[in-house]
Parts: sequence; structure tokens; C-alpha cells
Amino acid sequence: MNENMLMFGVAYYPEYMPYERMDQDFAMMKKAGINTIRVAESTWSTLEPLDGVFDFHYIDQILEKAQAAELDVIVGTPTYAIPSWLAKKDPSIMVTNAHGQEKYGHRQIFDLLNPTFRFHAERVIRKLISHTAGHPNVIGFQIDNETKHYDNRGNEIQRQFLEYLKEKFETPEKLNQTFCLPYWSNSIHRWEDFPDISGCINGGLAGEFEKFQRKTASDYLAWQADLVREYMREDQFITHNLDFEWRKFGADIAQDGYSYGVQPDINHYEAAKCLTRLGADIYHPSQDDLTGAEIAFGGDSIRSLKQENYLILECQAQAFKQWTPYPGQLRLQAYSHLASGADGISYWNWHSIHNSFETYWKGLLSHDLAENPTYLEACRIGEEWRKIGHQLTGLRKNNKIALLIDNATLTAFKWFPIDRDLSYNDVVRWMYDSLYEMNLECDVVDVNGLEPDRYHMIVTPALYCASEELLTKLENFVTDGGVLVSTFKSFVANEYSTVYADTQPHRLHPCFGMSYNQFVEPGRTRLLGAKVKYFAELLKPESAQSLADYEHKYWGGYAGITRNTYGRGAAYYIGCYTEKHILKNLLSQAADDAGIQRLPEKYQWPLIVRSGQNRDGKTLHYILNYSEETQNVPCIWRKAKDLITGEVFHNGDTLDIADWDLKILEEANM
Repeated sequence: MNENMLMFGVAYYPEYMPYERMDQDFAMMKKAGINTIRVAESTWSTLEPLDGVFDFHYIDQILEKAQAAELDVIVGTPTYAIPSWLAKKDPSIMVTNAHGQEKYGHRQIFDLLNPTFRFHAERVIRKLISHTAGHPNVIGFQIDNETKHYDNRGNEIQRQFLEYLKEKFETPEKLNQTFCLPYWSNSIHRWEDFPDISGCINGGLAGEFEKFQRKTASDYLAWQADLVREYMREDQFITHNLDFEWRKFGADIAQDGYSYGVQPDINHYEAAKCLTRLGADIYHPSQDDLTGAEIAFGGDSIRSLKQENYLILECQAQAFKQWTPYPGQLRLQAYSHLASGADGISYWNWHSIHNSFETYWKGLLSHDLAENPTYLEACRIGEEWRKIGHQLTGLRKNNKIALLIDNATLTAFKWFPIDRDLSYNDVVRWMYDSLYEMNLECDVVDVNGLEPDRYHMIVTPALYCASEELLTKLENFVTDGGVLVSTFKSFVANEYSTVYADTQPHRLHPCFGMSYNQFVEPGRTRLLGAKVKYFAELLKPESAQSLADYEHKYWGGYAGITRNTYGRGAAYYIGCYTEKHILKNLLSQAADDAGIQRLPEKYQWPLIVRSGQNRDGKTLHYILNYSEETQNVPCIWRKAKDLITGEVFHNGDTLDIADWDLKILEEANM
């Protein structure tokens, strides 16, 4: 893939088409400026219709026509949806989860560790990759698809988990002590007495098992990557479409949700280690609910895994009735991905499917397979990217704020919820979205990948599980001049979900200059005139300054927000969930303490600004209007050129940004 060209792609499955139309499809792709197609990852039963019988004629046709049309191709390993003959051959392939053993039909319902599955998966991977790796238009390989552990609780994973525990804890006594297993007689005194984990009532031990489940998913991807490396060329990449927690509105069907928060069923930081090119799938609300926050959160999360740019391997075109974009929204979404550090996007999928599970997850083309307004808007994107794409690739960011995320904490809150109506990811997005709406860009960093020296400010949304090593990092960060902003339920327990038996917040209470030993249902409590919801810790300032006391007859003697000077830095603590404007005011003050420059007040939501430097070292500012109203703001740069229109602006000139539109300003060297 040419590093100076943005990927503009689609997932393409001629196997699903109601009639032969490959030539017409490729002609329409070329008209739209599509330069990349992703193939094969969903079609194992087509590629291997019978055990050991391979048929790659669709792949050969696609590669032949892609070469003629000068389209790049990403080949996916087809392992996330198994053929029925494989399930019939060995029924033990079907995963056993909390609900029992799955029955064949859906995707992602197999045991990643099953030896029969592994044998056949390896065989089809080797056959497909060896068949395609030499083709000049194949630029890379996607291993599997949105991989997770599928809640595997089968015999093999439990056997491996026990071996993992033996190696890590050495003796049953140490295991008992770590997880407080004497409770309800759960302690064991011989390894052979370790029970089926499915009945576990211990949140810490169950969390350790989920950590192991996530590890099996990451190891599975690494196994596939190793196979692909045996055949790939040096100029080809290995990627994977990492996805996010799927937030559902109602019924348990795909169209009632969207990409929301930290993925619970695989650890992105671990999974990304085997990839040579980061990739992600991001879906989001649209029409009146389009905010860009999901695009930004997902992009900041993926980019921060290696501080590298990434590819969006799946994003929406039309999909469902509530996702059909307003005019301008498809284009705004495409540029929003680039503004977060993507080097291109790919729509799922090219065409709408005429039967089966995702019939009404519409592609770029509707069911008539003809031009439509969304397709024509894609043509506009393609035309613009042909002209200026080389100036938009490789956007580099130097964000000075890190927002920490943690899978162990996410798991712990499944056992010990903050509140019935407030999840870990809700708190993450409460903090992230506030920064986003203020145009305070941040990296979203896994706790295991934190490099404090990169940042001036670190934010920890409800970081319940924290090892002593992490706490030392954070304390040193503040001592050395950094600014720490933490919320309720931070630094309560260790990495095994065992609550620390001393002053809360553990280890860092001198840093925060306060402590607490009670928390309450807020009820009628208010803070700075605003209602407190879900949860409130009763903070007792010591050296800290109370920035706001609770307004309540009985809780009014306690602080809800504190600030403390510690060493050369400062530490803020938010003891409750309150309205976003209060959180924003606190984050503004913390950013000022950290020396982070903020944009003028007029540059606030719904106007989003995302900045960075391109490959040529030029500073770019994406100014994105997430509203149906034209936004008028003064240019705050001495001189800048809009890369799309060529118009030049000077400081103080008015920038008129129409509904669901944008400008990309390149700062002039002065």
C-alpha cells in the first residue's frame, strides 16, 4: 500500500450477489474512487465446500479483475465462521459457554483451543495465503474477524487455566490467600480439587479467568499471524479489525447498538502486538445522534496501542433506517476518521445482502445495486482524496493527556457494579466525551502500556484495580510535576480485585490530600447546584482544597471534588457522578495546571477540532461541524489554507462551516 495514498475501500463478497455483476461492481468502485477491497474473511464454506476440497475461483476472479482495475486487495483468513461440515465432523468444536454448548449457525461460536478446529483452520489459512500472497495487488492480510474469547468455558481452557494458576501461584495456599478463597469454603488444598470455574462465586478469581480467556484470544491471533508470516512478502502487512463494546439500546440484535467502550472480551493492547498494521471497526449513531465521539474514542484507543496510525477496516455506509446518513454526514464521518489518525477507511459492505442474517444492514449500494445518494457522496469523498489524500496520510499527534483504561477494572465492575445503571464504560465515556467536546485531545491508553513521561495530564475514570507498580508510576508522575485527575472508585483494589485494607484511595491518599471510608446513594444530594447521580464518596480533605462540598442535610460536611498540590504537580479527585458541565470546568482547571493550551471558548461542541502533523511536517487542523446549523468562528491561526477549497484565511477572518461540513486548515510556515 502506497503510504502517500489514503485507503478508500469496501468489503466485497461476489459470493453473496444475486447475479453475476463483478465487472459492473468494479466499474462503480472506480467511479467512486474506491482503491481497496477486502475479501474472503467470511466465506470458509465457499473456499472449502467439503473437507479438504478447496475452490478459490472467486478469489482468482477478484484478483484478476482487481489487477485490471488497479485495486489493492486485503485478503482475510476465513476462520471466524466455520462450515457446517466441520461442526458435524467434530461437535466438540462448538464452544461451551455460560449457557451451555452452542449449536451451529451463528458466527464466532467455536472453541479457539479445540485441536480439530485448529487443524482445519491452519489448513485453510495455509492454502489461502500461499495461493494469494504472491499476487501483486494483495497488499496485506486480515487475520480472523473481530476476535474474542466467546466466553469459552470448555474442558481444554479450564485445563490450561489450571496449569496457568499452578505456574503463577505455585501452591494452593498462595492461591487461597490471593483470592480469599476460605470464604464459603472455596479454598483448595490440592490442585486436583480445583473446581469447574463456571460455578465460581469469587469475583477476583473469576476476573483472573476472564484475563486468561482474553489471553487465549490474543494468543490465537498471534498463532494466525505466525502462519501468515511464512508466506507474506516484506511489503505486505498483517492487520486485524479490533472492535469495541457493543452498546445495545433494547432487543439483543445488532441494529440496536453501536461501538461504545472498552472491549471486554479481548485485550487490545495484547492483541495488537502481533499486528504490523493496526486496524479497527467503528460503528456509531447517525442522523440527529451523530456526534463523532465514537469515531474519536475508537481512533484514539487504537492509535494509542502503538502510537501508530491505523486503518478503519469496517465503518458504516447506510446500514439501518436510523443510520442512513443525512447529506454531508458520510463525508464528515470519513474525514473524522482521518482526523483521529486513520490512514483510510473501508465500508461494510459494498452491496446490500438479499437474504440471511444481515439483510437489512445495508451497504454502500442499496438492494437495487444502483447509484443512490450515499454512493454519490462516496464519489465526492473519492474525488477529494484523489486530489489531496497525499497531504492527509500519516497524521501524527503529540497529545499531552492520557485517559487510562483497564480490562481488569471492567471485569471487576461486572461483579461489583458501581450502580445498576452506571457501568465502567459509562464512566470512561463520561470523562472522554467531556474532553472531546472541549477539544482537549487525549490518548486512550491501556494501563499496561502507560508511559507517563509522554504526558502532562493523566485521567483515570473509575480505575478500581490498580497494582502497586501502577500506583508508584502515578505518584511519581504527580511528584515530578504532572496533573492527575481521578474519579470515584479509583485505586480501591489490587490487580486481583482484592480491596486494599488501608486508607482509601490506596497509596495515593497523601497525593490527593484526602481520604474517605464511606460512600452513599446520592438521593437528593447536589453539587454546585447540580444533581448528583448513581454514587457519591464522602471525601474528607486533609491537605487538599475542597472545590465543592455536597449540598445535603447530612452529607454536607463532606467534599465532592478536591484539588491537592503534591510535589511539583497537582491531583484532582471527583468523588461522585455529576453533570457534565461541572466535570468540564474541573478538566479545564486541570488542563491549565498542566500547561495544556486550550482553544478559545467559541471552539466548543458542536465544533470539533482535531490536529496533528502530516508526513511533510505541516500542521493540520480538522474543524468538524457536528450539527445542522452553520457555525461561524474566527480563524485563530496567523495564516492557514483550506486544503479542500484552496481558500486562504488569516487570523481574525471568519470561518463559515456549513451543516455537517468541515474545513482542513494547513498552517502556513511563518
